[in-house]
Parts: sequence; structure tokens; C-alpha cells
Amino acid sequence: MRSLLVVWHRWFGLAAAGFLFLAGLTGAIIAWDHELDGWLNPQLFKAQTAGQERSALQLADQFEQEHPDRQVTWLPLAREPGESLALGVAVRPDRNAGESADQVWLDPVTGKVQGQRQWGELSLARENLLPLIYRFHYSLVMPNVGAINPGIWFMGLLAMAWIIDCCAALWLSFPKIENWRKSLAFRWSQGGYKLTFDLHRSTGVWVWLLLLGVAVSSVCLNLPQVARAAVGVISPSSPSPYERVLPKMAVRSVLTREQVVTLATKEASRRGWQTPMGGLYHFPPAGVYGVGFFVPGQEHGDVGLGNVWIYIDDHDGSMINVTEPGSGTVGDIFMQLQFPLHSGRIIGLPGRILVSLLGICVAVVSVTGVLIWARKRRARLAQANGLARQR
Repeated sequence: MRSLLVVWHRWFGLAAAGFLFLAGLTGAIIAWDHELDGWLNPQLFKAQTAGQERSALQLADQFEQEHPDRQVTWLPLAREPGESLALGVAVRPDRNAGESADQVWLDPVTGKVQGQRQWGELSLARENLLPLIYRFHYSLVMPNVGAINPGIWFMGLLAMAWIIDCCAALWLSFPKIENWRKSLAFRWSQGGYKLTFDLHRSTGVWVWLLLLGVAVSSVCLNLPQVARAAVGVISPSSPSPYERVLPKMAVRSVLTREQVVTLATKEASRRGWQTPMGGLYHFPPAGVYGVGFFVPGQEHGDVGLGNVWIYIDDHDGSMINVTEPGSGTVGDIFMQLQFPLHSGRIIGLPGRILVSLLGICVAVVSVTGVLIWARKRRARLAQANGLARQR
């Protein structure tokens, strides 16, 4: 059994080392994507005109009037003082505008466009750098092939194999249980190969549970359909409202954003929620509006399982679903856990720091694994050459 695990760990490690190294480093960076993006691109995120700021709904309406080929898909309903309004936009389905920017920043006073970009574009320009790193982290920047992104599937399948390897690595790290302390020690003073070996084995043991959690959450985030099917064996999880399938020829009279905000306000009041509305998302293919409740700057959640969302049919205004973190089936709560765990946001700032350090650990374990293999390979070749000369 042990010999089989050694072979698996060796060859999986060699095949995956480069990908895990890059995923670890990029993960350490994107734990701070919003802050780093704002620091690199103040011309996008900072308001450029002093004066009376207009409401987000007014600014979105003005943008669509001035750009009739575009529609707003994401609208922050509140923003921090001095910040521009960052919209998510898309080309209207009845227009053919080709490749177009899907993020636009508006001056909150004048409503004029002060910057735009295509999120995840393959470009090293500073305004594209953080989205590119983020996209690389989970998809290797591979383009879609039809409705499938091979990069997302590759990284998801890699994470599945990583789960197996985490279990194999833990078993191999304790060859003799009576000497378990050695698997937690670092021989700093001896350096060289011994320290390299300890950095690989002991680092992996110390952060093993966190590595396993990252591997599991990677599968759930990249391949949610696979995760839901697996979790469904124990407890079914609710489908995402964005996965609704509408009749292909359905003609829908879309509610205005103002009407959606009114409906969401009434529902929040009925439920006694105190958190303000933070953002509005429209997904026409599924005929759904999503209204999130959070304070400015916390659209991804700050602590816990994330934000509350109300989902509203964009045709008749009916409530499709309400998602409250910590509610629903066991399967629902398991799926809710995955992004907060993966990003570290489940425990706020300390969690994000921990995730950055963990990304560095993944890179260290990947590099040292290759170095250990290379040293052993040189030793085997030298031994084989010595035996050949003796003959």
C-alpha cells in the first residue's frame, strides 16, 4: 500500500507542481484583489469631480441612454465616499457590438465614463493586471470551447486529484508513528537537503487541514455541478436561481431597476432586515434580478458565510428565492461555506492573511517536492552509472 502511495505522490506532485505553485502564488495575491486593484488604478476607482453626487439608479439610467447598445448588469446601490460608480455592463442581445468592455466606472457627479476594461483580458496593462491574475487562478485564462471552459474543468479536476494526494501525503508523512515529532520539525541549522525535505513534509503536515479545505473548495467553486451531485447523496442543495431555463422564444417585459428596488425594500422590511441594499445584479438569460444586502465594499462578504440575497423574476416581480447565509439544507450550507473558506473571508481580515500565507506554503511545498525528486533522481542515476562501470 505504501509503495503505491509513494508512486502516486511522486508523479502527481511532478505533474501538478507547476500548476499548484502558480495557483498558490496567485491565490496569495487575489486575497487582496480589491485593495491592490484600487491601489494600481486610482484613475478608475476614485471620483474625479467634486460636487453633489447623484444616485446609482440615476447614473445607470444615464449610462444606458448615452450608450443604447449596452445594458447595466451589475449596479452597486451604495459606495464609499469619494469612490466612482463601478458598473458591470453587457452588450444588449439585439445589438452586435463584438468584444466590448464589461466593467465601466462612472463619475458620480457628472455620470461620465472615466474608465473601462474587459475583465480578465489577456493584457499586462496595470488596469488589467489584477483581473488577469484572478482569472488565471481558476481557469489558466483559457477561452471557452462552446459552453465549456477547459481551464475551469482542468483546475477543478486537478483539485480532485489534489484531495487524494493530500490524504496520501499525510499517510506518507508518518512512516513510524512513534517518531511523529520528526514530521513536525524543521532542521533549520542543518540546511541543505534536510531542510528542503522538512520544508516539504513538515510544512504540509502543519497546514494539512487547510490544504485539504482549499482543495475541496476548489472543486466546489470550479465544478459546482459535480459538488452538488456529490453532496446530494447526503443532502440535496438548492439550484442557483441563475440556472433557471426560460423558453427560448419567451418575450419578457423587464421590470425597471427602480421597481425591483421597491420590491426588495418591501421584502426586507417584512423580514426585519437592518442591513442596507448594497447591489443589484440582472441576469437576463435566466430572467432574474438578484438584490444583495451589504454595506459598501463588502459585496463578497466580510465575515461569516456571505451576504443575504433576494432573487426576483424580472417579468412579473415574483420572489424566486431568498438566500440567507446559514439557512437551507445541509447541502445548501455546505455550498455556502466554500467561497468564504477558500478566500478566508469566513473569519474576516485574519482569514485573508491566513489564505495569503497558505498560498505561499503551497508554492513552497510544490518547489521543494520537485527539488527532492531531482536530488533522488541524480542519486539513482549516479548509482546506476557506478554499477555499469563496475561491470
